[in-house]
Parts: sequence; C-alpha cells; structure tokens
Amino acid sequence: MTTMRMAAERQDATAGTDGVAGVTLGTALLAGPVLMAGYGVVRLVGRAVSDYGPGVWWTLAHLLFLAGVLAFVPVFLGLRKTAVVRGGRRVAVEVAAWAGLVGAAAVAVQAVIDLAVAFVAADKQAMSEMFDRVQGVPGVMPLVYTVVPLLFWFGLLALITLLAFFRRDLVRAWAPVAVLAGVVLTAMNLDLLPIGALCIGLALLPVRRSQ
Repeated sequence: MTTMRMAAERQDATAGTDGVAGVTLGTALLAGPVLMAGYGVVRLVGRAVSDYGPGVWWTLAHLLFLAGVLAFVPVFLGLRKTAVVRGGRRVAVEVAAWAGLVGAAAVAVQAVIDLAVAFVAADKQAMSEMFDRVQGVPGVMPLVYTVVPLLFWFGLLALITLLAFFRRDLVRAWAPVAVLAGVVLTAMNLDLLPIGALCIGLALLPVRRSQ
C-alpha cells in the first residue's frame, strides 16, 4: 500500500507536466529568470549609451520584462501542481501560487503601460509627464506600481519556501535563501536585477532538471 501510495503521489505530482505541459513548465523555469536578467542587462546598456527614454533600448528592455513576467505564469501553475499536499498545506500552497499570479498580472500591466507610454511620447520629458498623469489616476499606484506587484515576489518566495518543506526531492533547502537574495537585490537597486534573476534561476534549476 505504501509503495502504491508513493507511486500515486508521484503520478499526481507529474500530472499536467508531461508532453506539451511539461515542455511549457520546463521552458518557463529557464525562460522566466533568463528574460528577467535580459531586461536588466538591456536596461543597463540603454542607460549607458543613451538617456534611456522612448526608443529601441526602452522598448526592447520592457518587451523582455513583459515576456519574463508572463513566463512565470506557467511556473506558478506548475509549482502549484507539484506540491501534492492536502488540508492546510494545500491552502498555503494555493494562496502563495495565486498571490504570485495576481502580482504577475499587476507587473504585466505595468510593463504594458511602460511600453504604451514610450510608444506615444515624443521624448523623455513627455514620457515623464504621461507617467505622472497615469499614476495620478486613483488606485493605479497601489494596484499597478507599489502594492499588488509585490505579491509576485512574495508569492514566489512563499511558494518556493513551502515546496522546500513539502517536496524536498524537487526543491532544495537552500532554494528559499536564493530566491530571497534575488528579491532583496532587486529591491535594493534595479541595476542588480541580472544578479537577482540569476539567484532565482539557480533556485528553480533543480525543478527544471526533474521535468
């Protein structure tokens, strides 16, 4: 019975990660951090060679940013499925995963606004004025810029921490520390995002190898 139960749990854990879904999760686990790091690198290059206003550097950086955020959607959904827990543990996993997804939606909206404003604005000054108008709309700041987007990072950290306890065969004990380091580095200075993304990618690497 124990062997059969373990086999069933293993089957449940990998359900939805075979075939196309497996490629999606495996690719997303790599693509998410890589695209985020790419955004950070392009942003640094853009600031070094230009005023980093409307133009190719801003657009390329934010397209990478948007793609990176969207890549974390299958990451949250896939990690949520791997937990294979019930009761209060399942509730905790669900809350962490859906918090991360809500945060990802807010960050994605932020990236779309950044792209749209840069597309319309004639120069950096005009872009700044448009941002002021957009962010002056009641509710926009907490929903898109300051509060809800934090759920993306907190949700990811909470989910990885929970899986480090519930699925030690997939998520290493050091993974939450790596994710925390990535989040803290990014929060300290956006210039450190490439390093922060690398930390998160290292935390997700063992999960990707299991796919």
